[in-house]
Amino acid sequence: MQQPNRLSPFFENLNFEREDNTMVINFGPQHPSAHGQLRLMLELDGEKVVKAYPDIGYLHRGIEKMAENMTYNEFLPTTDRLDYIASTSNNYAYALAVEKLIGLEVPRRAQVIRTILLEVNRIISHLFFIATHALDVGAMSVFLYAFREREFGMDLMEDYCGARLTHSAVRIGGVPLDIPDGWMIALRKWCDKVDYELKHTYNALLEKNRIWKMRLENVGVLSSKDALSWGCTGPMLRGSGVAYDIRKEEPYELYSELDFDIPIADTNDSYGRYRLYMAEMEESTKIIRQLIVKYDETEPQLMAHAPQYISAPKEEIMTQNYALMQHFVLVTQGMRPPKGEVYVPTESPKGELGFYIKSEGEPYAYRLKCRAPSFFHTGLLQELLVGTYIADVVTIIGSTNIVFGEVDR
Repeated sequence: MQQPNRLSPFFENLNFEREDNTMVINFGPQHPSAHGQLRLMLELDGEKVVKAYPDIGYLHRGIEKMAENMTYNEFLPTTDRLDYIASTSNNYAYALAVEKLIGLEVPRRAQVIRTILLEVNRIISHLFFIATHALDVGAMSVFLYAFREREFGMDLMEDYCGARLTHSAVRIGGVPLDIPDGWMIALRKWCDKVDYELKHTYNALLEKNRIWKMRLENVGVLSSKDALSWGCTGPMLRGSGVAYDIRKEEPYELYSELDFDIPIADTNDSYGRYRLYMAEMEESTKIIRQLIVKYDETEPQLMAHAPQYISAPKEEIMTQNYALMQHFVLVTQGMRPPKGEVYVPTESPKGELGFYIKSEGEPYAYRLKCRAPSFFHTGLLQELLVGTYIADVVTIIGSTNIVFGEVDR
């Protein structure tokens, strides 16, 4: 008999001609509930999953290698394409890593604005999770309602930076724009709207819905030991009862000054993770309200002053010859950070998003590595799915909230 083509370790001990009741199916990579280009190979005994192998690499991104062939500022818009559901979180994580590398201190107003944008992005991302997870399981109405509030949040991002999905709203050294007139009022109203809908719409439709609970309770159970062993972070780790949040453990921007809690779930299942996402949105609106007050107490400086790394304000470029020359050099040749290496973790909506940069003093990073949470949570599926039923596979994939822009980076 002709030997099978060994495309992956999944096939090492797999016989294609079997006498028992097992079969192998492909879930994806063109499946609407695969949350991207995920090819999940499942070995089934009847309807029970005996073996699972997530096969990735269908997007062919090469983003990390692109970073090594682009100047530091050129690469920043490319980070939008990692977790494209919450672009600003990627912009910020990369900008913060470069700022640590060159030893840059960001003005306080820029810190306030960046923290607001991060939390707005967190709510937008979590609303997307609730909407798509509910749709995967069969709750159509929640999908429509959650996308409504998400659209209002994207309107706010568009009013600030001009883009709805790929924002590029952060710069190395600060932010490019101040808050427009009336934006804070609209932001506060949106937070009130989100809080109201969380309680009176999403929770009312889902929390005690018997079909929703039957599909999620005791499905995708992940112990705290296994979550730590697989490198889970963010809601996947906190959903297993581990109260770890980088905003508390290694605070950045203004998080050390803010009053907010770290919700956890002790049921360790998909239902607990759903409850956790809902609670995190409430904490984000609490954070934003505190930042609105802090914004009025800051000086109107948006970018750090570091001529060898950061271009001068436009007024100086247009009036001072030396500032124009520096700007020309930075745009055409790029900044040259000192030799060294740095790794900076941040708490993205999906978990620990960190950038490792090694510099040799050139305008390009010698090496750049992105630590993306979805990559680890995708690998977890090969253990989390075993022993479950085919009907639960979609539920479990949805509860991990993976996005393949940052998996196939």
